[in-house]
Amino acid sequence: MNKLLYSVLLLIASISPLVAQKGKQIFPDKPGMVSYTYRKSLAKDAAATLDTIKALGITDMEFSSLFGKTAEEMRKLLDDRGIKCSSFGVSYDDLTNKIETVAQNAKTLGAKFVRVAWIPHKGDFTLEMTQKTVEDFNKFGKTLKDNHGLTFCYHNHGYEFQPYEGGTLFDYIVQKTDPKYVSFEMDILWTFFPGQDPAALLNKYGNRFKLMHLKDLKKGVEGNMSGGTSPENDVALGTGQLDIPAILIAARKAGVEHYYIEDESSNIATQVPQTIAYLKNLKK
Repeated sequence: MNKLLYSVLLLIASISPLVAQKGKQIFPDKPGMVSYTYRKSLAKDAAATLDTIKALGITDMEFSSLFGKTAEEMRKLLDDRGIKCSSFGVSYDDLTNKIETVAQNAKTLGAKFVRVAWIPHKGDFTLEMTQKTVEDFNKFGKTLKDNHGLTFCYHNHGYEFQPYEGGTLFDYIVQKTDPKYVSFEMDILWTFFPGQDPAALLNKYGNRFKLMHLKDLKKGVEGNMSGGTSPENDVALGTGQLDIPAILIAARKAGVEHYYIEDESSNIATQVPQTIAYLKNLKK
C-alpha cells in the first residue's frame, strides 16, 4: 500500500471516533413517568390514561398512588399495555405503620424500589428531625431489603438543605444512613430550588442516587427551603432555569437507574410531549 495513503487512512481512523462523538445523544434511554403527573386523569379513568401514557412511548412508571384500585388490578392494567412499574411511592406513615402492606403492594406491582417523598414536619427542618429521620430510614430500608428484597429510596424535597456544619442536613442524611439499606431519588427541581447544584450533588454521592425526577423550574421564579411552590412553575425540560445537560451527564456517571418525568402543572398535554422531544434531541 502507498505510504501516503496508509498515513491518511491511519489519520482518518484516529479522528473518526472523535467525529462520531459529535452529536452524541446525552439521554439515549426512554424516560419513565411519575403517576403524579397524570394524577387527575388516573383517578377518573386509569385504563384510558395508561393508554395515553403508552402512546407517548412511556413503558416505565413510578406510582405514588393506586388511585382506588388494588395492586393486583393496577398490575393487570400495566401488563395489558406492556408497561412496568419500577418504583412505588408511599407515605412516611405507611412505612411506619404498614410496611408489610407497602412491601406486598410494591412486589405485586413489580417494583424494585419503594420511595418516600416527604418527611412530616412543622416549621424549619431541624437536626433533631434529621436524626430521627436517619434512624427511621435505616429501619425502613433494612426491613424492605432483608425481608422483601426491595430498595428503599428517599426523594428530596428542598427543606432538608438547611445548613449544617459546613454542609447541609441532606448531607447528614446521606452520610449517616447505611448505603446497604438507604438510597436516594433526586428530584432535580427540589434540589435546585433551595439553592443546590444537582450535578455537583450527583458527583458528590454517586451511586447513592438510584432514581431521578426530571422537571424544570419556570424562569424568574426564586427558590427557598419551604419545599413548596406553585405547580404552574413546572415547565417543559429545557425551557426553565436548570442546566439539564449537565445534570443528565452527571446522573449517567453516577449510575442512576430510572429517570421519571414529573410535571405537576395543568399544561401536561403540551409540556410532556415537549419534554420527551427535548430529551430525545439533546446532544453534545
